[in-house]
Amino acid sequence: MGMGYVPKYPANFQHFDYVNPDAPKGGQLTLSASGSFDKLNPFTLRGQIAVGMGYNLNGFVFAEYGLLFDSLTTPSEDEPFSSYGLLAEDIALAPDQLSVTFRLRREARFSNGDPVLAADVKYSFDTLMGKEASPVFRSYWGDVKRAVVVDARTIRFEFQRRNAELHMILGQLPVFSRQWGGGKPLSELQNEAPLTSGPYVIEQVDWGKRIVYKRRPDYWAAYLPVRRGMFNFDRVTYQYFRDRLGEEEALKVGELDALEEFGISSWMRKYKGRRFDSGEIVKAEIAHHRMTGMQGLVLNLRRPQFADMRVRRALDLAFDFDWLNQRIFYQRRLRTASYFTNTDDLMARPTISPEEQALINSLQHRDAYLAGTHGPFPVSQGTDATAEGLRRNLKEAQRLLAEAGWSFRDGALRNAKGEAFVIRMDLADRSSEVVLAPYARNLRRLGIAFEYRLADPSIIRKRLNEFDFDMAVGMLGGSSSPGNELYDDFGSKAADEVGSQNLPGIKDPVVDELVDRIVASPDRQAIGAATKALDRYLLYQHYVVPMYYGTQFFMAHKSHLRHPAELPSRLLAGSWLLTMWWMEPH
Repeated sequence: MGMGYVPKYPANFQHFDYVNPDAPKGGQLTLSASGSFDKLNPFTLRGQIAVGMGYNLNGFVFAEYGLLFDSLTTPSEDEPFSSYGLLAEDIALAPDQLSVTFRLRREARFSNGDPVLAADVKYSFDTLMGKEASPVFRSYWGDVKRAVVVDARTIRFEFQRRNAELHMILGQLPVFSRQWGGGKPLSELQNEAPLTSGPYVIEQVDWGKRIVYKRRPDYWAAYLPVRRGMFNFDRVTYQYFRDRLGEEEALKVGELDALEEFGISSWMRKYKGRRFDSGEIVKAEIAHHRMTGMQGLVLNLRRPQFADMRVRRALDLAFDFDWLNQRIFYQRRLRTASYFTNTDDLMARPTISPEEQALINSLQHRDAYLAGTHGPFPVSQGTDATAEGLRRNLKEAQRLLAEAGWSFRDGALRNAKGEAFVIRMDLADRSSEVVLAPYARNLRRLGIAFEYRLADPSIIRKRLNEFDFDMAVGMLGGSSSPGNELYDDFGSKAADEVGSQNLPGIKDPVVDELVDRIVASPDRQAIGAATKALDRYLLYQHYVVPMYYGTQFFMAHKSHLRHPAELPSRLLAGSWLLTMWWMEPH
């Protein structure tokens, strides 16, 4: 099935175009991770999950691409949103669109040899919709009334209302066995490996330091068209390091097989040495067309200093992207300008299209929408990296702050109560300091104290889950086929739901209505019009200080690793490495 279009691959396709169907199996892949981990359960909020155990829900990636969990269907990675059968061999949407039925493959097996049955699918769904699981699932599948076992290999999901994409996103359900944990509550299954049907099993765990995954020689789906040429390494090992420096040094001495670099300055200056000169380690810059979402500094609206939109706009003006791009990024980054960055049909533009205008005119909250999108298009035009450009931006920021009731006195910017304007932020490692230090300097010129400090990643995750922060680096949006996940990203109900992705704390009926319109869109054109309208409104509210994005991945890897010539447009480099690369036989 395709979301509003005819899928690319026909029923008799043999493999995805972007894989090597004849990729050899074998070899060991050693990768790295920062920090630590203390659980093997990816579905609860408490604790830090081991890398490699995650899964993907329509653009929201939990940890890395999952090595353990199969789902009912699987997407292709070169289409906006198409689903092809994995555990399910058939999917049928009811004529009234109020239920969907999946029929499971007879050959589907868990790693212990048990068949995957409809009762396991129902158990997985009911467990993830329970209070002990992350609220993401309850938001994502909130329109499902119940799951019904029709027979041993058939399950039906009944809906509370029509929802244009619900039948497809239910296919993303990560399925695990009813036998996992022997009936224990989900919250007590922190250290027991899930019993799953995916291509790998956990072979070894050294808590907080190392985890090893072993490829199943009996993987039931290995020769399905949706799995040919994928998951080629016999073992995948993640070695944990305290910081990024440790990972970089481990690569240089040959302990790691590959490392994706996210910092351009590090890529240009640090990835050098004997193994690079000899060709043992290859530096690869891989162009991509992936939609990147809104990467930015998220402002917590639950904090009173961020309540006024003029303040939020001032904070945006103080972020000098052009200076960073010239001095730090070697002119190889672009300013984030949308919650659906790097797309042609989802991003808002300065000129409103006829389809978008028609949708805006039909909104129940049309007047509020128009009032909230008044004035020039809000995307920052930059400062051209000159001192005069920054001076103009800071002068405008100063004017906005004064309008909002903030004035400089007694050595700080203060409100009417005399309270100083202070922003605090936690960092997982020092790599962000090169970006934040110039921003702190600019804020200081406005009288704002910007204090950032290093903290353990697990502590940062807990604070974000509980919305106990002022500002945080975050990624909002990010799906090439926006839909139900937007309720958790921007919906009013999610703003107070511990663990939701609505980090800014957005509570706005205009946003809620626009998300409803996106979810109800019957085709890709309607999705595009509604998404542009949502993007436009969110940009005008300045909930996030936009940062930057790149159109290439930076990957250093040993020369014996190979990959397909084509990079699928939607995949992340890290998951591409796990799923489609292989080791050249000696």
